[in-house]
Amino acid sequence: MKHVKRIIKIGCILCVLGFMFLIGLYIFAYFTEPIALNTANSYYIYDNKDNVIYQGSNNSEWVSLDNIDDKFVEYIVNVEDQHFYQHKGFDVLRILKSLYLNFKSGKILGGGSSISQQYVKNLFLEFDQTWERKIEEAFLTIRLETHYSKKEILEGYLNTIYFGQGIYGVKDAAQYYFNKDISNITIEEAITLAGIPKSPNNYNPISNKEAFFKRVNVVSKFLKDNDVISEEEFNSLNFNNLELHGKHQNNNLDTLMYYQDAVISELKNIKGVPKSLLDDGGLRIYTNLDMDAQTAMEMAIKENDIDDDNQIASVLVNPNTGGIMALAGGKNYVKSQYNRVTQAKRQVGSTIKPFLYYAALNNGMTAASTFKSEKTSFVFGENKTYSPTNYGDLYGNKDITMAAALSYSDNVYAVKTHLFLGENTLVDTLKSCGLKEELMPNPSLALGAKEINMLDFATAYTTLASGGLKRDLFFIRRIEDINGNKIYEKEFEETRVLDESITYIVNELMTNTYNYNFVDYYSPTVLYLNGKLSHKYALKSGTTDNDYWLAGYNKEALMLVWAGNDQNAETPKTYSKAIKNIWLDTMENVEKDMDEVWYTKPDNVVAVPMDPITGKYNSKSKSLFYFLSGTELAYINKN
Repeated sequence: MKHVKRIIKIGCILCVLGFMFLIGLYIFAYFTEPIALNTANSYYIYDNKDNVIYQGSNNSEWVSLDNIDDKFVEYIVNVEDQHFYQHKGFDVLRILKSLYLNFKSGKILGGGSSISQQYVKNLFLEFDQTWERKIEEAFLTIRLETHYSKKEILEGYLNTIYFGQGIYGVKDAAQYYFNKDISNITIEEAITLAGIPKSPNNYNPISNKEAFFKRVNVVSKFLKDNDVISEEEFNSLNFNNLELHGKHQNNNLDTLMYYQDAVISELKNIKGVPKSLLDDGGLRIYTNLDMDAQTAMEMAIKENDIDDDNQIASVLVNPNTGGIMALAGGKNYVKSQYNRVTQAKRQVGSTIKPFLYYAALNNGMTAASTFKSEKTSFVFGENKTYSPTNYGDLYGNKDITMAAALSYSDNVYAVKTHLFLGENTLVDTLKSCGLKEELMPNPSLALGAKEINMLDFATAYTTLASGGLKRDLFFIRRIEDINGNKIYEKEFEETRVLDESITYIVNELMTNTYNYNFVDYYSPTVLYLNGKLSHKYALKSGTTDNDYWLAGYNKEALMLVWAGNDQNAETPKTYSKAIKNIWLDTMENVEKDMDEVWYTKPDNVVAVPMDPITGKYNSKSKSLFYFLSGTELAYINKN
């Protein structure tokens, strides 16, 4: 019993001492200078010319509390700090409740920070969870509450709070999400904005609709249960009819947010960057974004779009660095936040064939090696059969060269090559080029009957476009804190994984996809672009039952374009031409001022005039086949 009384006595003494210490802090704060209400930390995203693409509160227009919708003010105070007007900076009961719940669960579920504490954190502090930072936050909160009114504190908080998507402050948030002034929003819009700050990257209606709906339902019920909104108002709420704007005032592009989302996703995976800095601001993020290229890509998509039922996605890469210059994860971010470049997997069709023919050349075949183009059934595995068909069921019914097979995208030739080499050969080649997708060595792989992520596939194509050097693709060049101190810089890494000379031959082979000299039983698959190109490109199209692809590049730029249906429904054939136009318009815009864009021929590669149809040596032919030095002699001497 004596021990209990002693513990109670000590506890009472500690409480009194703590209370006296707190009073002393408030008295001390009273005699200190008022803290300056600067703008909040923010994060900025820059393009490749170091121009700001997304900006935070430092450039936001300050709005008076009197000009902020009353409903929203009431909602966010109740949601974020219910006893804001009663406490002097700290909601003790809320803090104790939070500590109890965290202790009970064994993990950090949340804090009990008041609006004043959050405002201080936004204004002055780094976001590490150290005792030093907590103590500094507490004292600054006391100084804030001592020298400023609740109205002033609330006004500052609402003008600096982070709302996701690079948006700081209620004025810009209302403008971004709803294209409205903050003084003129509906009850649903007010609840939406009130629910976002708890977790801006998760709860905003643009980037995460599922989590958003869960959040507004929780907030709405909380407001009803606490008599902030009436039962009638609660029952009339309809968040499905929210008209979302989703555009920053400094850009009007419908696709740019796909790039930003990809930047943020990459940022989260970079070691050494505190997650808190992303959540609460305080970063300068320098990217590879080329705004001219992004604009050209979006304009090309809009001009060649066919209907609302199908989607288009594309990515543009600098093969010299691996930097991603432009990206459209769909046609319109506001209508669909699903990023088909970074998130989707689709069958790639015949765009896989350049890797197959690299493997063939690397294993002794040449551009003039022949197989017969004819209807064929292949037997493999336990008497299984595989009967590929050519597009339009057209066959040469004769021997054709590798150069012709790639030009026509002959499927029978591709499968014969695949089986001749051994099915693991193509798998190994793709893996060496950086493809992360797990691949099964079966006959259909030669025709791209495998779902692959576009960004992953672009990595593999970059290896061809770079002359055989594997380079990781990346969005972010450099990261600094808000004061300009470097936190991260991309380390440039490359590994030679393909033979430079053989890669050169593959790239030359791919120029025959738009070469009139190859017109025979079938036409080159990208012949449509002949006469429209101002530069030399390596090009390969791909078609599946529900997908259309085009990949094309030279040493300065690589671009992949896809069109299809998210539900794998049939896609109109007109998209085959549409994606060619999108690729053409974008690439030609990017390279309009470039002169030298093609690769230098290696010394051990020779060009031989050959008949493109027969594949025989012809000294007068204008069509050139490329060989590793010495391998061409068999064809010259033979004729």
